[in-house]
Amino acid sequence: MAFLSSRRRRTRLAPELDDQELGRLLKSLRATTRTGTIATTDLCAAQITRLLDQDPGDWDRRTHRLDVLADFLTASHLPRSWAAREPRSADALVLHAWTMVADARAQGRPEDASEATDLCLRAAEIAPDDPTPWVTLLAVARLQRWAQPQAFGVWNEVLARDRWNREAYLGMLGYLSPEEGGSRIQVLEFVDTLCARMPANAPCAGIELTAQVLQYHSVLGRGGFEALVARNHWSHAMAAQALDRVAHTWPQPGFLRHAKALADLNLLAYALMAADRRRDAAPVFEALGGIVTSWPWHLGGEALAEYDQAQRRATVGL
Repeated sequence: MAFLSSRRRRTRLAPELDDQELGRLLKSLRATTRTGTIATTDLCAAQITRLLDQDPGDWDRRTHRLDVLADFLTASHLPRSWAAREPRSADALVLHAWTMVADARAQGRPEDASEATDLCLRAAEIAPDDPTPWVTLLAVARLQRWAQPQAFGVWNEVLARDRWNREAYLGMLGYLSPEEGGSRIQVLEFVDTLCARMPANAPCAGIELTAQVLQYHSVLGRGGFEALVARNHWSHAMAAQALDRVAHTWPQPGFLRHAKALADLNLLAYALMAADRRRDAAPVFEALGGIVTSWPWHLGGEALAEYDQAQRRATVGL
């Protein structure tokens, strides 16, 4: 993927990242989803279908686009209306299910996602090669705390269709976390197994660093003295090695080529600054070109302000 220079570029939150066609669709949807007419539903559905039909078999790009669209349309009537009008459209069913999961998670009501299971299974039957119905069902399993045999069964269905699906690995990382009923040991075993097999530039390459950032946030969340010395987390061997493995390769043009590469670079920039590795962080900010993701920056305050402050700190004296 081509990274843009950060010089003279204003920072901006961009959920579409560098997917310009997705960005244009989001802009169009903002203008047209304000009305609830059938004509609006048909127009928006046609636009979404055209985008999702591009690059057939590029499951990484498709998953990214559905993820962003579901988040964007969580409070919209469109996904439900589209699924009702086109019950044999896998796109419509998956998008509706994904928005239901996103809304149930945001509201803290896992029971509200119960219908999503049926939608996912119907979509999987219509499009048997498509991993996204199973990716969405894994999100349901995580939200509703399914037993591990069932959750891993769904996860394996994703991997059978898309071996390094980023969203699926992130989902399992969350499912196995202590906060969701797993344990720190399960997280470590999961990450170790993945890293032993995964290509260095796979779409799920950020899982190890994500696990370290989540552990760092867990320490910060304890407050008191532990929060004051949380930076020491990055001097521990596992955390330092996780950064060392990617700090100099990820920012290189063309090394990361998956759809959410810029999200992983945001993660790397954040972690390097948390570890006070400013010199290593500077080229990462340069590669980002001012495109900011809400997570993990928003955990310290307003995301753009946190990013801008970190970028200034990284470049002082360079």
